[in-house]
Amino acid sequence: MEYWMMASLQQQGGAAAAEAVRVRDPAAAEAFFVPFFSSLSFNVHGRNMTDPDTEADRLLQVELMDILGKSEYWQRSAGRDHVIPMHHPNAFRFMRDMVNASVLIVSDFGRYTKELASLRKDVVAPYVHVVDSFLDDNASDPFEADPTLLFFRGRPVRKAEGKIRGKLAKILKDRDGVRFEDSLAIGDGIKISTDGMRSSKFCLHPAGDTPSSCRLFDAIVSHCIPVIISSRIELPFEDEIDYSEFSPFFSVEEALEPDYLLNQLRQMPKEKWVEMWSKLKNVSSHYEFQYPPRKDDAVNMIWRHVRHKIPAVNLAIHMSRRLEVPDWW
Repeated sequence: MEYWMMASLQQQGGAAAAEAVRVRDPAAAEAFFVPFFSSLSFNVHGRNMTDPDTEADRLLQVELMDILGKSEYWQRSAGRDHVIPMHHPNAFRFMRDMVNASVLIVSDFGRYTKELASLRKDVVAPYVHVVDSFLDDNASDPFEADPTLLFFRGRPVRKAEGKIRGKLAKILKDRDGVRFEDSLAIGDGIKISTDGMRSSKFCLHPAGDTPSSCRLFDAIVSHCIPVIISSRIELPFEDEIDYSEFSPFFSVEEALEPDYLLNQLRQMPKEKWVEMWSKLKNVSSHYEFQYPPRKDDAVNMIWRHVRHKIPAVNLAIHMSRRLEVPDWW
């Protein structure tokens, strides 16, 4: 996420459709992008959480906070108008309490406390999809072109909220019309997942280690109607996009009730499925990451939603200048 956001700001002069343009004069900036690759730092230095290399991730965060703390622009707003990508659920885990007033770019709120993250100030961004986008999806009868009812390919053993995957495997595996397969998203597995999603009417999206996962966005760009299993999930761009128009939602309790999920999917009329599929195709461009960014693609959507937060950011800054108390609104 840090890469795509920073790359979009490095366009010479900015594209005509750009939602964010870099300015050279800090006084002219509405917000400040912090170009720290926190997800990359975690993946390189702290992925196993206990390795000695984890210390390198912590020290990078210490150094960053030292740089920010000395900045007059950080000091004047206490970091409220600074945009910090924290998209991996474990990114920036050592210094989070020092940036809890900033605008955070997150995948969901599964690993964050209410004191750190909220929809009031933060932006939920999609994962970059792993499978290739389905660009030539032009079947005359898409309903009949997708022979599989429900598809899932991934790791059924996960932590935290992702434990539902193992329970769903017991209920759905080997059922008629269902492909529920254990795999990793590497090598041939990506191609198999691509083919499976493109030939299925519905793609199952249970929680990963946190409520969201890349699988949802793989399904969207594959034009496979995502079936979202969650009692709570934050979704990208939801103030503009109504996910219920192209995705059935089931609570964890409903999904674990034997036969309930499959019966609901089988009973959906063809006309309703085609309507949802058409709407899914229409929104899929919002989840494309590309350079240079194009109008309403994922990069521009993220920046637009950062811009939506600016009035609340300014309110918090202005109130803080007359109140010597922590943010309470």
